[in-house]
Amino acid sequence: MLNDERVEAANRQALERIQCSSVSLVGVTKAGDVLPCLTSGRAVTHSGPPTGWAEMCPAMQGAVCGAAVLEGWAQGLEQARQLAEQGEIRFYSNHDHGSAGPMAGIISPSMPVFHFVNEAYGNSVYVTMNEGLGKALRFGANDAQVLDRLRWMEQVLAPILAEALELSGPVNITEMSARGIQRGDDCHNRNKASTGLFIRHMAPWMARTGRSKADIAATLAFLDANDHFFLNLSIGNCKATMDTIRGLPHSSIVSCMCSNGYQFGIQTAGTGAVWFTAASPRARGNYFAGYSDRDACPVMGDSYITETAGLGAFAMAAALGIGRFIGVDTHQAQQFSSDMYPITAAEHRRYKIPVFDYRGTPVGIDIRRVLETGTLPVINTGIAHADPGIGQIGAGIVSPPIECFRQAYHQLKKGA
Repeated sequence: MLNDERVEAANRQALERIQCSSVSLVGVTKAGDVLPCLTSGRAVTHSGPPTGWAEMCPAMQGAVCGAAVLEGWAQGLEQARQLAEQGEIRFYSNHDHGSAGPMAGIISPSMPVFHFVNEAYGNSVYVTMNEGLGKALRFGANDAQVLDRLRWMEQVLAPILAEALELSGPVNITEMSARGIQRGDDCHNRNKASTGLFIRHMAPWMARTGRSKADIAATLAFLDANDHFFLNLSIGNCKATMDTIRGLPHSSIVSCMCSNGYQFGIQTAGTGAVWFTAASPRARGNYFAGYSDRDACPVMGDSYITETAGLGAFAMAAALGIGRFIGVDTHQAQQFSSDMYPITAAEHRRYKIPVFDYRGTPVGIDIRRVLETGTLPVINTGIAHADPGIGQIGAGIVSPPIECFRQAYHQLKKGA
C-alpha cells in the first residue's frame, strides 16, 4: 500500500513548486540550436509519448511530411513520406526533450521556438510559435500555403519578436496568464484577452526594432488575426512549471498529460520520466460545417499540460465565451471546472475564477483521487481531420483513459 503520509509530504512539496513558479519568455531561437536531439541528421520532435512513424496517426504523418519539405530534406510530400517510411527521419517526444507543441507538435531544426525560463527554479523549455487555427501544420495540413506561412514566420515574425524581446527584457507569462483568466480566457482554447495583452506589451518594442514598417505592420496584423497566438506561450508557462516536479519521489501529482493520436500518456511527479499510456480517445464537441465525428482524428497534442497546471478546462468557468467554440453551454463550462476540485490537491493562488467569487482554479491532479472518485480530468482540445493535409475540423472535450491512472498508481506503489 502507499504510505499516505509520505505521499502527502511529497505532494505538498510539488504544490509549492507549482504555486511558486514564475515563468518568463526570454527569447526566440532556432530549434536546432537548442534541442540536442535535432542537431544532427534528419530528426523531428512530436507531441505525446514517444512513437514511431508506423504508429503515428495520419494527421501527424502529414505534419512530419510538411516539416521534411520545409527543411529541404524532400522535394515534395511523397518523397518526404518515403524518407519517413524508410527510417531516414528520427522521432523524439517533445516532453522528453524540454520542448512542447500543440496538436501534432512537430518541431524541426530550422523552426523558431520560444525560450522560457522558470525564474523561481532556473529550468528552461522551448515551444513552437502558433500558426493560427484551421489549415495549419500542427493539424496535419501541409500544402504550399501552410509552408509559406511557416517560412514567413521564420524569416519575419521570429526575428522581429526576438529583437523586441532583447529590447524589452523578459516577459512574465505566468502573470500575463493570470490577467488573461480575469479577462475571460482559459489559456488553452480561449486566448483572446491574453493574446491582446501580449500584443499591447510587445508593440512598442517592435516599433523600436530596426525592422521595416511593412514587416512590423504585417507582424502586428498576423498577431491580431490569431486569437490563439498566446496558446503556445501558455504551454511554455505550464511546461516550465510542471517540469519542476518531474521526478519528485513519492508524489502522486500528475506532471504531464499529452497524446500523439495513437497513445494518450501521463506522467506523475513520483515516477519521473516513465510514461503510462492507453489508446488515444476521440473528443466530443463542435464540428465545423461539413464535418462530423466520423472525420475526426483521435486527440493529439502537448497543450494538455495546461490542464495539469490549473488552466485550460480546469479554468473554463472563467472563459464562458468558449462554449460556442467547443460545443458547451455556460452552465456546462462552469460545471467542468467545479468537477475538478475533488480530484485536485489545491486551489491556485494566482489563477482566480471571477464567477466563483475569485476562487483559485483547481490544480494538482492527484491520481489517488481520480481513482477513488472515478472522475477523470477534463480537457478542451482542437480536433484535426483523420486524413493528412486537411487540418482542423472542430474543437471539443475529452478525458484521458482511466487505464493511464491505474498504471501510474501501481507503479507508484512499487516504489513506495
